[in-house]
Amino acid sequence: MKQINGHQFIQLFEQFSPKKYALEHDPIGLQIGTLNKQMKNVLVTLDVTEDVVKEAIAKQVDLIIAHHPFIFRPLKRVTTDDFSGKIIEMLIKHDITLYAAHTNLDVAPGGVNDLLAEALQLKNTEVLVPTYEEKLKKLVVYVPETHQDELIEALGNIGAGHIGQYSHCSFSTQGIGRFKPGNDTNPYIGKVNEIAAVEEVKIETVFPERMERKVINRLLQVHPYEEPAYDIYVLDVKGEELGLGRIGRLEKEMTLEQFAKFTKGALHSNVTRMVGDPHAIVKKVAVLGGDGNKYFQTAKFKGADVYVTGDINFHTAHDAINIGLNMIDPGHHLEHIMKYGVKSKMESLCKENGFDVTIIASSLDTDPFTMV
Repeated sequence: MKQINGHQFIQLFEQFSPKKYALEHDPIGLQIGTLNKQMKNVLVTLDVTEDVVKEAIAKQVDLIIAHHPFIFRPLKRVTTDDFSGKIIEMLIKHDITLYAAHTNLDVAPGGVNDLLAEALQLKNTEVLVPTYEEKLKKLVVYVPETHQDELIEALGNIGAGHIGQYSHCSFSTQGIGRFKPGNDTNPYIGKVNEIAAVEEVKIETVFPERMERKVINRLLQVHPYEEPAYDIYVLDVKGEELGLGRIGRLEKEMTLEQFAKFTKGALHSNVTRMVGDPHAIVKKVAVLGGDGNKYFQTAKFKGADVYVTGDINFHTAHDAINIGLNMIDPGHHLEHIMKYGVKSKMESLCKENGFDVTIIASSLDTDPFTMV
């Protein structure tokens, strides 16, 4: 297993949750410290509090990945007498880097909202509030006939060539490739300073833009040539629609009261508020992590029987009743599910790439509310 530095770790993380998914003006990315160092232990947390930083120090953490940006508004000063300054001092003194992934992690496939939908056992989910349309790209690569099947299989296994419910989609044409190896080459086929003519296959396959680095890396690993010839084109074809929230169906209908109790357990909520008729039947569910007050009408428009989100305010609750939408509020803290989702995803990515790093989900409950 290889050691991993901060830049390599964040490159892997941003394959999963790229910055371009974030909403405008969201203060994401590196907030404190440096990525120019080895990362042995990484802590994933919802919030950055003094207790979370103390946990990071005790566990000899090099990097914290937080969902809620610690520096959300520009700081006018940093003094160690106040909360913000004290946390910054602790992080710098113990050489702990802080990185924030907020709305980009909400939007990302497999991110916060997919994790919530999975926890609520929703089927056939779709995006609730579209915010980003991913571009599709096409890879065109030339390979000897003897290696075409291996290359198609390798690219398909990482997600290239996926169209709808079909995987490993590609198109191939045969031809003759010509090249002349130079003095400092070690050609797989042909001889130095002699023109070689080889029966080759041109393979074409599509992939989502976020996978470009991964596709190129896999191509270079599997292709037999020292310098394989390939092209990448941007396609004028609608790609996957990404965004905030998810909407889907329950496998088995419940009453609103039953679903509220199920939601409380599934999301490990300390307290769950309910808006609507307890006996109303719930089949279609919308869910959005964090504060989703302004999207309740979207949930109704898309046919949701109930909308699950945090921080529901008094007036939104009344407005939802007036349009016939039930609501469930497990609290803003429902997003804590990201700790375990990010831990699992990054463990998988690091293992896949041969990196030795320990990912830790913070053990602390950072919900500021205590129910009495």
